[in-house]
Amino acid sequence: MIVKAFEIKINHVKENKIFLFYGNNQGHKNEIINNLFLNSFQGEIIKIHEDEIVEKTDILLENLMNLSLFENSKLLIVSRVTNKITDFISKFLDKDLKDVKILLNSENLEKSSKLRSFFEKQKKLICVPFYEDNENTLNLLANNLLKKIGVKFSKESLNLIISRAKGDRENLFIELNKIKNLSITKKNITIEDIKILTNLSENHTAFEIAENYLAKNYNKVSKILNENNFVNEDCVLILRTILNRSKRLLKLKELEQKYKNVDEVLTTYKPKIFWKEKDIVKKQIKEWSEEKIRKNIYKMSNLEILIKKNTLTSIILLKDFISGYQ
Repeated sequence: MIVKAFEIKINHVKENKIFLFYGNNQGHKNEIINNLFLNSFQGEIIKIHEDEIVEKTDILLENLMNLSLFENSKLLIVSRVTNKITDFISKFLDKDLKDVKILLNSENLEKSSKLRSFFEKQKKLICVPFYEDNENTLNLLANNLLKKIGVKFSKESLNLIISRAKGDRENLFIELNKIKNLSITKKNITIEDIKILTNLSENHTAFEIAENYLAKNYNKVSKILNENNFVNEDCVLILRTILNRSKRLLKLKELEQKYKNVDEVLTTYKPKIFWKEKDIVKKQIKEWSEEKIRKNIYKMSNLEILIKKNTLTSIILLKDFISGYQ
């Protein structure tokens, strides 16, 4: 059953057991997950990756059946799910476990997706698409937050922040939080301040760090990290940029298996890879195997949680992650 993101209420959570959240607007998904699931849930919360479920489906189902003596309910949150999780959900429905809820979090799913179709057709299952926030929504969210923190700046500055949010309110909140911190020591915030704050630094971007990391140019990445004073929000943004580029690289590796020719892979891939990128992307394809990329993606999802919780050591955690794959 399809439920629109703005329609989902606490009653849906109380009356249903299995949910599929899909789409690229992770910020909106996190809002709903926190407000309707995590903030009010009294039982045990289990966060797990799809691969762990696929490999040990029967064991996990047995564990879910044996509810803890101290917890009368469980919430299973599965990240970055694909069609592979469908079999587990079917078996879970057959078990009819009353005290267990499952929340599946996926990126964008095409209409042809087996998982999406499975959820849309079943009345017992809740399927919620999360589309990119449009400019009006981001504008409203930004103005509301700016009023709360008491910060004012030009319309031009606000438009710049909104454009750099790229349709995701979580990116918007990260950038506005930087401005909030700056406002403590600086009363008048200019558009030049905004440009510097929302672009990591004037000379090096998260994009450059991500591309060189995946090309295994670790010395260059380490130099960028050491020469700049990155705050916690920057580290989150860098990690997400590496994550997004890793997902692109995984798709390129899958195409490589099909075409057996890197040049043909780069020509076929959509959206088109700009000619200036091709040399470094070729190196990335050569340096990584599909298995290592998948493991790295899984590790990054856990690392982001650690970085958010450990603001004082976020840059250390990021550097350790990068050095760990040399």
